Amino acid sequence: MLLLHLHWSTLARRLLRLDPWLLLATLFLLGVGTVTIYSTGIQSGGGFATYWQRQLLWAALGLAAYLGLALMDYRRLGRGVWFAYGAALALLVLVLLFGRSVYGSKSWLPLLGFTLQPSELAKPATLLMLAWVASRPGWRPDHLGPLLPLAAVLAIPLGLVFLQPDWGTALAFLGIAIPLCFAGGLPWRLILAGLALVAVLAPVGYLYALKPYQRDRIATFLNPARDLTDSGWSARQSMLAVSSGGLHGKGFMKGTMHVLGYLPRTVAPTDFIFSVVAEENGFIGGVVVIGAFLLIILRCLRIAALSSDEFGAYLAVGSAGLLFVHAYINIGMNMQAAPIIGIPLPLVSYGGSFVVGTMICLGLVQSVYVHNGHPPETAREEPFLLDPL
Repeated sequence: MLLLHLHWSTLARRLLRLDPWLLLATLFLLGVGTVTIYSTGIQSGGGFATYWQRQLLWAALGLAAYLGLALMDYRRLGRGVWFAYGAALALLVLVLLFGRSVYGSKSWLPLLGFTLQPSELAKPATLLMLAWVASRPGWRPDHLGPLLPLAAVLAIPLGLVFLQPDWGTALAFLGIAIPLCFAGGLPWRLILAGLALVAVLAPVGYLYALKPYQRDRIATFLNPARDLTDSGWSARQSMLAVSSGGLHGKGFMKGTMHVLGYLPRTVAPTDFIFSVVAEENGFIGGVVVIGAFLLIILRCLRIAALSSDEFGAYLAVGSAGLLFVHAYINIGMNMQAAPIIGIPLPLVSYGGSFVVGTMICLGLVQSVYVHNGHPPETAREEPFLLDPL
C-alpha cells in the first residue's frame, strides 16, 4: 500500500506540474478539429459522416501518448533514441515496399484494418535523434564538421519520404532541423552560405527535380488567375470560403462551399479544414485558431529557454519549428499565401498518424517543462512507469 501511495503521489505531483496553457491550447485545437470534422462529415454524408468518430479515437490515443511522455522524464529517453529512430526508418522502408498509393504518393501502410502514415511517426523519432545528437558534450554548429552528423540523421528519413514522393512532409522535417541549428548558435556565415546555395540550386530543382504538376502548383501560387478551372480551382474556392465567413461566420454546420462541391469534399476535413473553420466561424474564429497555435509555439520556445539542459531545449525548439511550418503553410494554402503542397493543420486536420505524431512531440515538450530543474527520478519513483503495482 505504501508503494502504491508513493506511485500515485508521484503521478499527482507530475500532473500538477504540467504547463496549463500548453495543455489547454492543445485540447482546444483538438476540439475545434473534431467539431469541424463532424460538421463537414454530417453535411457531406456517406463515409465522411463517421470521420469524427475516428478522429475522437485518434485524439484519445494521442492524448494518452501525450500524458505518458509528459509524466516520463525526457532525459531517460536518450537511451532509446536509436531504437525509436531505427523503428521509424524501418516503417518508412516498409511503406515503400508494401504501401498504398493515394493521389500519387505511396505514403500509407495498411495495418490491422487501419492505414498508418509512417512519415508522421518518423517526425518525433527524428526530433528525438536530432536533439540527442546536438546535445552531445561540446557540440556547436560553428563550422561544417559538427553539422555532418545532424545532416546524416536528417538525410535518411528525408530521402525515404522523397521517394514516396511526399514533398510537403519532407519540407516539415526541415522545420525541425533548421530551428535546432539556430538554437545551437549557427553562425551567420553558414546561414548566408546556405541561403546562397539554395538560391543557386532552386532553379535547377524547379526544372529537373519537380514533376510537372508540382511546377504547376508553384506557377498557380505565383499567378492564381492563370487557371481558375483546373490547377487554381481549390485555391480560389478555399479563399472564397474564408472570405464568405465574414466577421462572425455562417454558423455551425451552415458552411456551403464544401457541401456544394466547390471546395472538394475529400480535402475539406484535411488540407483545407481552416477554410471550413473560417467559413463557419468567421474572421474571429480564424483569429482564435491562429492565436492558439501562436500560444503553443511561444510556450514551446519559453520551455526551451527555461530548460536545464540542451537535450530538453532542442526538443522544445524542434517541436516549435515543426508546428510553425505546418500551421504557416497550411493556413497559407487556404488563403493563397503559400503553394498547395498537401500539408495538414496540426491537431485540427483529419488524420490519425498525424494527430498522434503531433501529440507525441507536444508530450515531449511537456516532459521538459514538468522535469525542468528537477533531478532524474530515483529508483524508488521509477517503477510506476513500468509496473503500476
